[in-house]
Amino acid sequence: MKRIHIHLSVKNIEKSVAFYSKLFGQEPTMIKNDYAKWMLDDPRVNFAMSSHCGTERGVEHIGIQSENAEELADVYGRLKEAGQPVLDEGEVTCCYAQSEKNWTSDPDGVVWEAFLSSGEATHYGDRIDAEQVKTAKPPRKECCAP
Repeated sequence: MKRIHIHLSVKNIEKSVAFYSKLFGQEPTMIKNDYAKWMLDDPRVNFAMSSHCGTERGVEHIGIQSENAEELADVYGRLKEAGQPVLDEGEVTCCYAQSEKNWTSDPDGVVWEAFLSSGEATHYGDRIDAEQVKTAKPPRKECCAP
């Protein structure tokens, strides 16, 4: 079963973790000094946040997390049918996870990712720039230094 993914960019990770832990009634399933994630079942959502420099605050991107390769292939197909440029990122390390990802944006520029995570990573990894997604150009930029 797929899961909606929402990733916020926040100014203060500690204050945001405290707020969302109360709102969701549970602590994050993963927490780092610059990142937190809740894998909620009610509602079924992967809700994450990070505090990286150079990023506007608010909703950074929205996504659909697949649980297996067949679901991911289905979502990838629908991304392509939606008619916007699709950036096939492939295997990456991002958000303290090893994942396979594709990106697109809606007609108003809201960035969407489709992904399947295969394991955790010891570092945040690379960030993708929203403008890269909108133009489907693959260069990546390194995440902000700790």
